[in-house]
Amino acid sequence: MTSNARKLSTSLLITFVAVLFCSAATAQAPTYTPKFPGDPARSDSEAGALAYMRVVLRAQHRFEKQYDHFATSLAELVHSGSFTKRMVDPHRGDYTASFKGKKDSFVLTMTPAHQDATHRSFYAEDDGKIHADEEKAADGNSPVVK
Repeated sequence: MTSNARKLSTSLLITFVAVLFCSAATAQAPTYTPKFPGDPARSDSEAGALAYMRVVLRAQHRFEKQYDHFATSLAELVHSGSFTKRMVDPHRGDYTASFKGKKDSFVLTMTPAHQDATHRSFYAEDDGKIHADEEKAADGNSPVVK
């Protein structure tokens, strides 16, 4: 290979690597599109988990209003508000629901399969406030989701 051909080959290789690097640096992960004004979710998975929690919270308060106590299981909530039989399954996409109910209180948590900034854990109890934490399992001391 001649000196000029080698220089041209090296130049083309450097240009190709630079273009590849620049295109990789500018390519971003798809951003989350909020589902409604003020949506606190950071991903579609979080939006689904928060929507599920809101349905459970509404169903629990409707159940409590009708029967003067909270449901002790998710199965008891079927047909309370918009809570359906299908929603009793705790596997909710990237999240797993956990429900612990007593007649005078309840705790609902949503735990992601892999926790990160766009897959926070969530916690709610009978006060109706949803708490979130991106570093550990959410609890009553975690910040409230707006």
